[in-house]
Amino acid sequence: MMHAAVTPAYGPPSILEVHRVPVPVPAPHEVLVRVRASTITAGDLRLRSGDFGPSMHLVGRALMGFSRPRHPVQGTMFSGVVASVGDEVDGFAAGDAVFGSSQSGGAWAEYLVVPADGALARRPENVSHAEAAATPYGAGTAWAFLNDLAQVQPGERVLILGGAGGVGRFAVQIARHLGAHVTAVGSRASLDTMRTLGAHAVVDYGEDDFTALGETWDVVFDTADASSFRHSRPVLTEQGRYLTLYASLGVLLQMLRTRWSRGPRALFTVCQGTRARTELLAGLLASGAIRPVVAARFPIEQVVDAHRRAEQGSQGAILVQPAV
Repeated sequence: MMHAAVTPAYGPPSILEVHRVPVPVPAPHEVLVRVRASTITAGDLRLRSGDFGPSMHLVGRALMGFSRPRHPVQGTMFSGVVASVGDEVDGFAAGDAVFGSSQSGGAWAEYLVVPADGALARRPENVSHAEAAATPYGAGTAWAFLNDLAQVQPGERVLILGGAGGVGRFAVQIARHLGAHVTAVGSRASLDTMRTLGAHAVVDYGEDDFTALGETWDVVFDTADASSFRHSRPVLTEQGRYLTLYASLGVLLQMLRTRWSRGPRALFTVCQGTRARTELLAGLLASGAIRPVVAARFPIEQVVDAHRRAEQGSQGAILVQPAV
């Protein structure tokens, strides 16, 4: 048996309960991981509360469960040690330090099983379990949007809205790694954090509207639902790209309209973890190109407090850690 945080229904943090449940058994192509740390992401908060947004409410409930989560043990990002492997697994062995993401959840527990060919990679020795668990969601999303979708080139100018948030922190670092000049927008309290992460310029949104600065950018990446394509379009170059993490009918229509017209485009993608991307992130961590920021750690018994802290917002990752 093991301890796990269970979400019996959609609701506030207080809905979470810590139960004793059976340790999962790996199938022939699966790996059993003893979890050392798991992050609470913005997506995890939406899933726990059942808040998929007005335009995606029915779709979200259909995919995740109508009256309650289909997978009651949630948590998607993790780092840990391989406890055992299925009979047909040859890429990992017991004792390997690994990190990654699980599409079906299960990471807020002492153990979880993941496909051996899924979003799993060896943890670099120069990062802790906490730092590794804090990486896949934000860094994987930032890479998918900036490199794969926008194809940011060296010398381009990139503006990150929400530069101190869960995705924004990695977006600043990855845009700079790709050779871009990076402007990060955030609160006054986050300016030093964004500078430390590598932003060439920072903007306090409480003092300045980025569209009134007299500057233009090749990419505006909205990680905070703080703008729109219409609002950002005047400061985008002719080949500019507006990226947003927040799907809506309006964004989808703008994508269709701008795909076939001259001028700036609106872009959105769905990002899921893969083996290749997780291994790429491991390389970025090992080289020091990206570094996670950890704000707080909570034992699994305090998962309710951890969710409350995460909902307050933070300039670093909030982690749940089972007892060693």
